[in-house]
Amino acid sequence: MQRAAALLLGICAGACHHPPRGDDTAPLDGAPAADAAPPAGSSRATIELPTWRFHRGAIDGAQAPGFDDAAWSEVTLPHTWNAVDGQQGGNAYYRGVGWYRRHVTVDPAHAGRRLFLELDGANLVAEVFVDGASLGVHRGGYARFRFDVTDAVGVGRDAVVAVKVDNAYHVDIAPLDADFSFFGGLYRPVRLVVTDPVHVTLLDHGSPGVYVRTDRVSAASADVQVTAVVRNDGDAAATVTVTARILDATGTEVQAMSSEQAVAAGADARLVGTATLAAPHLWDGRRDPYLYAVRVETRVGDALTDVVTEPLGVRAFAIDPARGFSLNGQPLDLHGVNKHQDRLDLGWAIGDAQQDEDIALIEELGATAVRAAHYQHAQRFYDLADRRGLIVWAEIPVVNRITASPAFRDGARDQMVELIRQNYNHPSIVFWSISNEVTLQPGPDPRALQDMLGQVVRDEDPTRLSAVASTGSESDLGHTQVVGYNKYFGWYTGSYGDFAGWADAQHATLPAVPIAVTEYGAGASIAFHTDAPRAQDHTEEYQALFHEAHWRAMKTRPFLWGKFVWNMFDFAASARDEGDTPGRNDKGLVTYDRRTRKDAFYFYKANWTSEPFVYITSRRFATRTRAATLIKVYGTVDSVEVRLNGRSLGSRTPTDGIYVWSSVTLAPGENQVEAIGRRGDTTVSDRVTWTLSR
Repeated sequence: MQRAAALLLGICAGACHHPPRGDDTAPLDGAPAADAAPPAGSSRATIELPTWRFHRGAIDGAQAPGFDDAAWSEVTLPHTWNAVDGQQGGNAYYRGVGWYRRHVTVDPAHAGRRLFLELDGANLVAEVFVDGASLGVHRGGYARFRFDVTDAVGVGRDAVVAVKVDNAYHVDIAPLDADFSFFGGLYRPVRLVVTDPVHVTLLDHGSPGVYVRTDRVSAASADVQVTAVVRNDGDAAATVTVTARILDATGTEVQAMSSEQAVAAGADARLVGTATLAAPHLWDGRRDPYLYAVRVETRVGDALTDVVTEPLGVRAFAIDPARGFSLNGQPLDLHGVNKHQDRLDLGWAIGDAQQDEDIALIEELGATAVRAAHYQHAQRFYDLADRRGLIVWAEIPVVNRITASPAFRDGARDQMVELIRQNYNHPSIVFWSISNEVTLQPGPDPRALQDMLGQVVRDEDPTRLSAVASTGSESDLGHTQVVGYNKYFGWYTGSYGDFAGWADAQHATLPAVPIAVTEYGAGASIAFHTDAPRAQDHTEEYQALFHEAHWRAMKTRPFLWGKFVWNMFDFAASARDEGDTPGRNDKGLVTYDRRTRKDAFYFYKANWTSEPFVYITSRRFATRTRAATLIKVYGTVDSVEVRLNGRSLGSRTPTDGIYVWSSVTLAPGENQVEAIGRRGDTTVSDRVTWTLSR
């Protein structure tokens, strides 16, 4: 590899107008033949490959171009073969091999260009073939990966692409064991990426090949460093000009860096440049998630050969063990949720619309942070977090169990590098987590592995914080800069009143360690209700009491720099049999299908948002057998009046967003309950009907 060359700093003078940040690729029809050439002046093109023929099960010779797949089913990506059985429980869902095949004909207009097959996610092991020849194997189910298929696919002819995917247990690939279903398949999109021979590399661990870093950030200035890894796949050396342009949110160029370097045939060149932004517009979380863009252009002579555009969020953050998290010098309470990526009847095979809906619900809740558990999520999720100003804890799937083999160690390291390099430019990401709940017993001692992974984070990205999620094992300490604890007082152990004492004791024991609560939660079915809530009854009433007690303790302890509810959404956990649905972890604040916000959702909304609303709890406890009850309302208003069957029960002011009327007596038959909230001139209301059995 050639030595790095410094980019020369240039400042845009006058009106330097460029298109705003967007997709710099030219999306083409994904049909198996006759894809269009890139538009004139375009530098990179994509050919989406959404349709495939699919067979579930091992089968000999399926990679051969002449293999008869006529009896296979037709599927459209994203796809998983576990959409149904992965959510049904019994831990009996299919874990094994699935085959995907399709024909591809690349338009002759792409002759002389480079072709890369890009797979955004295939769980757990994927081997890629073209016309029967194996291009390689990718191990790990969550990261993007690519193969150079220029010679294998060619242009102007029919080529058969086959992908063998296997989601069976593999002793050397994380995760070995986890409390969620491992959906198999090509569950994220697949495409061909077409570039000129001189291009920003696509083979650096699935990364964009461009890395944007900020240092010494203040309201007055910020240093920006841009690293571009350029590849020359041509037959001869080329003199390459690389220009990195910083564009503001309107698309106006505010800085530019440029350099020229000779790059040998078949070689990479890493070019690094710096610039200083004066009075930068800061990325300030949900308060103001302002994004610049960095547009990197490669040219040979006057010909534009490639363009890659990456986000730039200028921000500074810090964590104090006593005072918590700050963003751009201002305190920011990180309260939010954990998130899995599956959905009812879809598994992991979700698209942009589902990602958008999930983020909208998280925003509605009032979260400032999200823990992306327990693996790398789709790029769409991180993009949305950037745009919405959510702080993200990102992690790899080293969960629960490990093995001591060198292969497992190497695989974990690869997944850590992939996570960081593929997501390096997302300003929303602040934490890189190395593992979740890996303990000393049973199994191998994890400390050497965690030491290695912590060092990988420091080597790959010293600008962010290394993190670990722990149940409390001392073996988790000392590998990372921050630690999060997964604690379930009042669910798996003790009572929810125990949390405050534990938190104080932990902080007293580790006063110099920044600590968070990365998981806490209680299960709830929207069909289960009671007048006498108790632990593990899976009623909405108990879940609400659990969260009320935890938040009451957390909000007064600033040393808890992060608080992450487990979980935002119910999710599939095939080994579970609890609540009202086998195969379901029902600790979500929202149901698996995203249709119903549980009572506890509105408790957090009352504490984390300010838009006026009222919400009557236990609304789905619609049929009652006891006349004596209480009425509880969540809201964000100054006072709430409750009327029962048209008669006022008086007004209440809130404590922690809660308004309570005790010793209420329901009448036989239907009871109309109305809550009327007032804040100044604003009035909001909610109504429910409860029926007392005669």
